[in-house]
Amino acid sequence: MYSATYVWAKVLAHLEERLGASIVTAWFDDADLVEMTEEQLTIRTPSAYRKDVIQRRAVLYVQEAMQELFNQNITLRVVTNEEYKPPVEEKPSFFDLNPQFTFEKFVVGSSNRFPHAAALAVATAPAETYNPLLLYGPSGLGKTHLLYAIADKIHRDHPDFKIVYVKAEQFTNELIESLRGGKMPEFRERYRKNADLFLMDDIQFIAGKDSTQEEFFNTFNELYEGKKQIVLTSDRPPKDMATLEDRIRTRIEWGLLAGIQPPDYETRMAIIHNKAMEKGLDLPDDICNFIAENITNNVRQIEGTIQKIQAHHNLEGMPLDLPSVQRAVGDMFKEGSNIPTAELIISEVGRFYSIDPSVLRSTLKNRNTAEARQIAMYLIRSMTPLSLPDIGREFSRDHTTVMHAVKKVENLLSTHTSGLENNIRDITEAINSKL
Repeated sequence: MYSATYVWAKVLAHLEERLGASIVTAWFDDADLVEMTEEQLTIRTPSAYRKDVIQRRAVLYVQEAMQELFNQNITLRVVTNEEYKPPVEEKPSFFDLNPQFTFEKFVVGSSNRFPHAAALAVATAPAETYNPLLLYGPSGLGKTHLLYAIADKIHRDHPDFKIVYVKAEQFTNELIESLRGGKMPEFRERYRKNADLFLMDDIQFIAGKDSTQEEFFNTFNELYEGKKQIVLTSDRPPKDMATLEDRIRTRIEWGLLAGIQPPDYETRMAIIHNKAMEKGLDLPDDICNFIAENITNNVRQIEGTIQKIQAHHNLEGMPLDLPSVQRAVGDMFKEGSNIPTAELIISEVGRFYSIDPSVLRSTLKNRNTAEARQIAMYLIRSMTPLSLPDIGREFSRDHTTVMHAVKKVENLLSTHTSGLENNIRDITEAINSKL
């Protein structure tokens, strides 16, 4: 089943090819797909006038597009904001824990001893020691592992505690939907009233988002004043988040900041041995040393390497000797393997701006989409060896359009006043974490 965002983007792109962008924009510029079933699409638009236009002129075209693209016969329902009543989704007060992410399975070394001790102290006495606790550091070093470990221990010691975990990006998206649907009381109930332990991953993503920061600030205050434990993660300390509001930065700094550094050689070796044993592999020391010397700053990549070794061993009968392992996983360490694909860059830009990648590749024009598309072109130009024509083909445009987009982003960055620097830094770090 395709997502509603993907389906609507494909329908709009199809209609633009058939009818032209100006007509599609006139019909659907302020409309969005809010519900999708096998029998019906529900489109929401702000005004009764626009609803009437869509019903009289566009319904047949949308139905034909659904038939051609997805082989589905559907009816099209058009509603205004006042008419639309979104389905109520129950949000669990607890989330599924990963059994691998516990304190017992966290390898402690010199680079992470302090954040581990801080996390354990919080889990042992929630809201009595360090509140809030911020765990920060580059991707792949174990911040989320410690976040889950705190939840695991508190859940076992205090089964009556309501535990809420959310990624900052999810918090923003739910806020937007709640504002659109008039569901702010439910949103606030979920995050302010239903949390004895509040966990938020990647807090840096709220920086620069005014409405999200306002809601987070009020959520933080209510939880803190109610003596609820707050634990956050980020890729950097608050002082380095240029667009994070001072009042939020100050509140985070009320508590304890604990930075995680890349593991040293001894810690990497211990992690490799532990992860291999968990997978039933008995890796000789020379193989462990090979991995430890080639992966120096990312625990997640260590786990991926061991998983690849296990796959070759189980599926192909590969012997666990150094020459065989070097052939099997050597491509993960080759120079240049950290060059992202255009698809990955477009995907991460879309994720940051909450825009489906197919929309970025389409001709849909509005301010938010145009900015995201230009940044995607700029990052592909900056991070890959693709030529301007190659980049243009990714977006069905010519090389002059790409050149204009890259130049525009460069000019905005040179002013240091547009806020794009932080956006591009966050997107770049997200891309690099996936390599």
